[in-house]
Amino acid sequence: MAVTNLQHVGIEVPDIQTGLDFYGDAGLETYARDGVGVVGCVGRSQDQLKLIEGTRKKLHHVCFGTSESGYSLIKFRLENGGIELLDAPNESPEEGLWVRDPDGIYVNIRIADPAPSFGGPEALGDQATWPTNTPGHFERHGLRAAPPRDVQVNPRRLGHILQFTPDVSRKIEFYTRMLGMRVADRVGDLIAFMYLQGGSDHHVVALAKSDGPGLHHASFEMANADHISLNAQRMVEKGHRSHWGFGRHVIGSNFFHYMRDPWDGLIEFFSDIDYIPDGYDWEAGEWPEKDSLYLWGPQVPEDFVTNYELVH
Repeated sequence: MAVTNLQHVGIEVPDIQTGLDFYGDAGLETYARDGVGVVGCVGRSQDQLKLIEGTRKKLHHVCFGTSESGYSLIKFRLENGGIELLDAPNESPEEGLWVRDPDGIYVNIRIADPAPSFGGPEALGDQATWPTNTPGHFERHGLRAAPPRDVQVNPRRLGHILQFTPDVSRKIEFYTRMLGMRVADRVGDLIAFMYLQGGSDHHVVALAKSDGPGLHHASFEMANADHISLNAQRMVEKGHRSHWGFGRHVIGSNFFHYMRDPWDGLIEFFSDIDYIPDGYDWEAGEWPEKDSLYLWGPQVPEDFVTNYELVH
């Protein structure tokens, strides 16, 4: 048994309201609860980010859900693997198991199902399937492709996170042996992508080598490529910084656009990511470094892989 879903990510920030304003401009729901800033997706009853007051921005914890039987087995693995079970931290006094990973980052495991899908396909209207015409093959009959300029474009869910770590292999060992995750693909000791048993996106947690731990980005799924670019464009119009995109990754295949947050962290908008179904015999690939970032798109910014949690 293993963790079955990503519940939320806890991030320390020096000003909670500034963070809520940023994520609100990204089309997410935001509010304060018990002294913590909460970020969710419109129409989805699940916290996606929790903003905790701190002296600077840094990754605080990652929360996963699992079943009752999975919870018991994970607890057994942790205890027998020499991982100390901790009390919930005062700044985030929530239920479940609390441990620290090899980098000292809190990990919270609780009995929780993933939230229901965002309103179903009917909530997207004509954008539900995003039919595409290709040479000699017409999926879109008598319909215009471009959505209305004022179409609502909200992120659907928190899909994955990319963490910095000084030791990719050691962190993989923790996530696979203790939490039951599996490696989808990797680029040597530079970056690795992990998915969940039971079926999940190509990666729910990714790990990138750095001099220390940190959060590279939190990634939110959009309905399609139009919604990615429209949301990024609207954020730029509100004064936020576009960092990299529009483009397409090789590993995971997803379209992407990255925006800088107020503390030089990143938020990614993505769509069309590879999916690994339950029971599928997925073969983890070893990719060359040139494929670690993108297939096509603008030139990679020089500081794209900078761990600003070690700089500020």
